[in-house]
Amino acid sequence: MSSISSSDPMSASAASSFVIPDIPRSSSSDRDDDVDSLPSISSSILDSESDSSDAQEEWEASLEQLQLLLTMIIMPFAGKFLGRKFAYWSWARYMEWMHNVEIRWTNKAVFNAAGAAEAAASL
Repeated sequence: MSSISSSDPMSASAASSFVIPDIPRSSSSDRDDDVDSLPSISSSILDSESDSSDAQEEWEASLEQLQLLLTMIIMPFAGKFLGRKFAYWSWARYMEWMHNVEIRWTNKAVFNAAGAAEAAASL
């Protein structure tokens, strides 16, 4: 192994490349100029809750719309559809019990589609 002497120009440049040069300290007036160049924000804007209250109002409006959708459209449709299914089922059970008549739905897909169409027709 060979040892590197300090007189070698290669070792001096390698050693100096890892040295970070001193950065001169800036004066306080330079720092003040940097701060002055920043946009000023008043504390009243930071303290106001207008953004959060707007978001809250939008959230409440969205909830109200969902509630109206549920109560005005979805629940009546579901009630009519399920009510008709229950009515047909209970009517079939009554006819089988009281009059000894067998009720069979030959095509359940058409029966369900007709029930959905009837329930949606008057909405």
